[in-house]
Amino acid sequence: MMRLLRLLNGPHDLGQGRAFWSGMALLAAAFLAYPAIASSFAASNVAYYLLNIPMALGLSLLWGYGGVLSFGQVAFYGIAGYTYGIVAGNFQDFAWGTAAGAVAALLAAGLSAAAFGYFVFYARVAAWIVPILTLVLALLLSTFLGLTAGYQWRVGGIQLGGYNGMTGIPALQIGGVTFQDYAFFYLVAVVVAACYIALRVWVNAHRGQVLMAIREDVLRTELLGYDVRLEQLRAFVLASVLAGVSGLLYVQWGNYITPSAIGLQQAALPVIWVAVGGRDSLLAVAISTFLLNQLSYVLSSSGNQSALVIVGGLLVAVMMFAPEGIIVGLGRARWLRALAPWRSAVGPGRPGHGE
Repeated sequence: MMRLLRLLNGPHDLGQGRAFWSGMALLAAAFLAYPAIASSFAASNVAYYLLNIPMALGLSLLWGYGGVLSFGQVAFYGIAGYTYGIVAGNFQDFAWGTAAGAVAALLAAGLSAAAFGYFVFYARVAAWIVPILTLVLALLLSTFLGLTAGYQWRVGGIQLGGYNGMTGIPALQIGGVTFQDYAFFYLVAVVVAACYIALRVWVNAHRGQVLMAIREDVLRTELLGYDVRLEQLRAFVLASVLAGVSGLLYVQWGNYITPSAIGLQQAALPVIWVAVGGRDSLLAVAISTFLLNQLSYVLSSSGNQSALVIVGGLLVAVMMFAPEGIIVGLGRARWLRALAPWRSAVGPGRPGHGE
């Protein structure tokens, strides 16, 4: 238990100490209490702002901590979504049919990522080519699914639907609980919190330190005896399963999925969420993903078509003026200001001591 607490308070993310975790506990309590004062529609909207966080956290792990940018995480998002729709749709009349669909969705995302990642990492593909290959994977999958409009494109009783997408996807049901409305909100909140805590432990554990060592110097890490390709593949598969978690939650939120959910525009969004928050901080990525999804949803639902332009412009501004990310920059600046008196008292540059 003490080791777990030490890992949660590790240095490889923003926020440590009793005050931080007290604030996180209050935030969790606020989310849990939110349905008591909100309509089911409002709770569903907040669930939508949250459900993409696992995919963004996975990309943060892979890119921010591992140094490998994947531009096609939405491919595994789509694989999980379509797999759930097929399996759950065909077996929804069975007691555990939708639960089997959820398991199948995550397995499909993980196994496809393992197969794709094996050829990418064990072939020692150059780092700058990986984003292109993953983007091509997403675009190929999106194009193929768009061509499945005929009645012959069905799996069991479920039709893929082409560009119209797969509709009527059943909600997850476990035992006597169907995760709709408020129950779905709680499901999303718990899953997002579990993903964040698990990844925070991961990056502060030995495995995370190895991944960061690979990011800094691949050759030196390999000379220390670590299998760099295996570590990169492991992180890639984990990130893809997390993208699958978001895809699984998405198809239950709207009960549909279309090829546009894994198209070029959607492929760019996780990169923007991660870059704007700060790719080497899980907390910053979670915050930016929530806020940017809320911004996009509010603009789109009000008939404003400028959401993508605004979010894209924000990415350009971040790359030019705050490459470490807006939230990470603000968080670290605050702590630097807090440490300024201590630094001036003991630092090597204080007046009268050599300068």
